[in-house]
Amino acid sequence: MPNIHSRALRRLLLVILLAVLAGCSSLRLAYNHGDTLLYWWLDAYVDLNSDQKTWVKRDIDELFRWHRKTQLRDYAQILQTAQRQLAGTPTTADLIGDYDEVKSRTQLLLFKALPELADLVRSLQPDQIATLEKKFAANNAEFRKKNMKGDLDAQLKFRYKKSMEQFELWFGNFSPEQEAQIRKASDARPLDNDIWLDERMRRQKNILALVQKVQREKLNKEATMALIHTLIRDTFERLEHSERKQFFDAYEASTAQLVLTVVKIATPAQKAHAQKRMQGWIDDFNSLAAEPR
Repeated sequence: MPNIHSRALRRLLLVILLAVLAGCSSLRLAYNHGDTLLYWWLDAYVDLNSDQKTWVKRDIDELFRWHRKTQLRDYAQILQTAQRQLAGTPTTADLIGDYDEVKSRTQLLLFKALPELADLVRSLQPDQIATLEKKFAANNAEFRKKNMKGDLDAQLKFRYKKSMEQFELWFGNFSPEQEAQIRKASDARPLDNDIWLDERMRRQKNILALVQKVQREKLNKEATMALIHTLIRDTFERLEHSERKQFFDAYEASTAQLVLTVVKIATPAQKAHAQKRMQGWIDDFNSLAAEPR
């Protein structure tokens, strides 16, 4: 999926959908423990104090109750649309529509959490802001280590392998001939990890600036929510209003072409594998939505 350029923010949704990357057999387990996973993630970034831990856990529980009740059946419908597309001949427009739907759902979740995010930001202490800055720096170092190691060919190969992990999750194993075609389509995507790193650092800088402004000016909850709302909106809209729009558009188009290539060369057995996996997720989402928890 193309980079939404809100990696730090959309972790909320990624936690909820964590098990999708591990297979449908663990989706229910991961979602039912998603509140704990999200709490651990937040704690790793800011080192919550004893007072924060109590109400942050409560806020996360409330968010998950809302999400289970209102969003999971919609996720199942998104997957049903993908099933229909896979059974036919999907187009670039189909993929962009799917991407926009996921982006919209992510944005909705973040806007729903605005009051809770504002409470957390207003409660942060100077040492916690320093912890957040150090975590960002560590994440950037990890990005450089993984994505920017070696020459251009090494970086292309690493990106290809990451893509193949996702394609194999959906479709199962590919033949050497199929892998060669996928590698060609993968390498056709523009590669500039300096841009991706700079975008990460831009987002991090904006988050830190927001947190510091709230603390420095002692902003109230409403003003803090307004700042966070603007940050989320601007982050999601950066693809369309960036000086790098040409690069982003080229990357999105070539990524869509990569996915279409995989679908085109997939055998009936591989497509059946993907259909079965999606059906497992659909069943799990509907079952989770029906649970009273």
